[in-house]
Amino acid sequence: MRGFWTTAKEVFFMKQMKQQFVDSWHELRHLKTVVVTAMLIAVGIILGYFSITVTPYLRIGFSFIANELTALLFGPVVGGVMGGIADIIKYLIKPDGPYFFGFTLSAILGPVIYGIMLYKKPLSFPRIFIAKVLVAVFVNLLLGTYWLSMLYGKGFLALLPARALKQVCSVPVEAALFYIIVKTLGKAHFFSEVRAK
Repeated sequence: MRGFWTTAKEVFFMKQMKQQFVDSWHELRHLKTVVVTAMLIAVGIILGYFSITVTPYLRIGFSFIANELTALLFGPVVGGVMGGIADIIKYLIKPDGPYFFGFTLSAILGPVIYGIMLYKKPLSFPRIFIAKVLVAVFVNLLLGTYWLSMLYGKGFLALLPARALKQVCSVPVEAALFYIIVKTLGKAHFFSEVRAK
């Protein structure tokens, strides 16, 4: 429980958050950052092809791994840029309905939140879980459902229960999967190799 309050306090600590954005912006100066981010965009697009469509409104995918890794490695600015570029490239490669900027905005905001929560922070399962919950509630559930209701003319409250159920089911699984991946990559010294010196 102590870890939860520490994490919650850090999220709203604005000075530290501002420094994270500045540091993340400076990450873009390094060629290594750009190259690794481009590779993670490609990985995210490939992983996106392995998503499982349950209904037109519910989809379970794996591209979150690349988004979260980018935000973890390079922060909220690089994560947001990566999320936006990846979303546009995914749409150009395989359009899935009409283009809608709201989904691109969501694709930017998710990695920004992950970057705020994970960039240059000690990694723990509670921290990853809280980051997943924040993105699930604010980006996927509220914003995503709002975008779908605008795009398809369905009622927000009609779409909300099924999407909430999907988030409740996917958040613990995705958090556990990402935690295992991060710990495995950490043991393999992946992070020290790909971060700009």
